Amino acid sequence: MSSRHHIDDFMRGRIIGKIEEGRKITDVAREFDIAHSVVSRLWKSFKTARMCSRRHGEGRVRSTTPAEDRYIVLSAKRNRRTTAQQVANQFLAASGKQISRKTVADV
Repeated sequence: MSSRHHIDDFMRGRIIGKIEEGRKITDVAREFDIAHSVVSRLWKSFKTARMCSRRHGEGRVRSTTPAEDRYIVLSAKRNRRTTAQQVANQFLAASGKQISRKTVADV
């Protein structure tokens, strides 16, 4: 098997084309030197969504906007001795939105 990496859209299209020709998933996986499960999942997702491209931008939704991020950075820089938890508490008082200390640390 090859190293772990994402299959580009062109390769996905080729794999789907081979399966649509009537080739078996096992044979296609062997030809492209990828795991049977990868080809099987690709075929299954293609049958349900009728598309084989990868969806980008998935993941957890951000809890703060870029403007709020700038506010967090500014309030942290005002007093460098404040902890992330104190900055989160100040943000809660100012905006009414609860954020974690991890969010403050990541900004």
